[in-house]
Amino acid sequence: MDTVALAVTDGMLHFELSVAYEIFGSAPDAVTTPWYRLSVCGPAPVRVGRFLLEPDHGLDRLRYADTVIVPGWADVDVDPPAGLVDAVRAAHEAGARVASLCTGAFVLAAAGLLDGKRATTHWAHTELLTGRHPRVSVDPDVLYVDNGSVLTSAGKAAALDLCLHLVRLDHGSSIANTVARRLVVPPHRDGGQAQFVTTPLPARTDHPLAALFPWVLERLDHPLSVEDLARQARMSSRNLGRHFRSVAGTTPLRWLLTQRIRRAQELLETTDDTVDAIASATGMGTAATLRRHFNRAVGVPPDSYRRTFRSPAGRL
Repeated sequence: MDTVALAVTDGMLHFELSVAYEIFGSAPDAVTTPWYRLSVCGPAPVRVGRFLLEPDHGLDRLRYADTVIVPGWADVDVDPPAGLVDAVRAAHEAGARVASLCTGAFVLAAAGLLDGKRATTHWAHTELLTGRHPRVSVDPDVLYVDNGSVLTSAGKAAALDLCLHLVRLDHGSSIANTVARRLVVPPHRDGGQAQFVTTPLPARTDHPLAALFPWVLERLDHPLSVEDLARQARMSSRNLGRHFRSVAGTTPLRWLLTQRIRRAQELLETTDDTVDAIASATGMGTAATLRRHFNRAVGVPPDSYRRTFRSPAGRL
């Protein structure tokens, strides 16, 4: 896997492209083994954000690479160029390992490379990817997915995770760790992108649950039940469930648990409260219950989340 080609066209995201160029473009000083031979392939010139890029070769050269990297695609509401899609598909058919960074997954999906496979992309666009390409099994929680010859990463910084994973596959953990140290990033991050996902309330306010949502958020430390919510909303439990599915896209209990987890995240980020105290403040009851639900929802334990996201204002 010694030749790596970056597939670029107008409309790529410069951060993801730069990450791949930094990692595969030059070996760290401590690495003495042969490094990758990197080329940039695309029509000339290419507009990447506010930068103008001069590719080394056209897109037709992708098929000669061992690994093809597709950086993030900026406007996911617009179909990627047919020339790019065809060139990526041809490269895979020729035997190349193809990896997408962030929304580059939309290019791979358009090429049919993700059909019947598990994949991921930036959490803000996972629903769109699922809706546009229903044959793709989109996992919104992971940092990257490795299907062997086809790999996808989640958003932004997860491009680093996937690129380091590729180095680890090709050169071993020791060299991947050396690259990570040069970049001043961890060689492996725990958890998935669920820990970075926000859970905003529905934007609409003209629905039957508009008054119920803030009432619940003020009482997350209470042991609320579906019956409690239905009583407050002045409707039956069945009717409440129907409205929740329509407005929030989930059940009342699942929505309530999500809000409790989100409140726990806020307290972990901004306070020095113990896990026991946070469990009580979020209606989880015990630290063990909080840890179980938090780990399942976020992908890391509360203590690990606090170490990662603790804000300076929350420190004594």
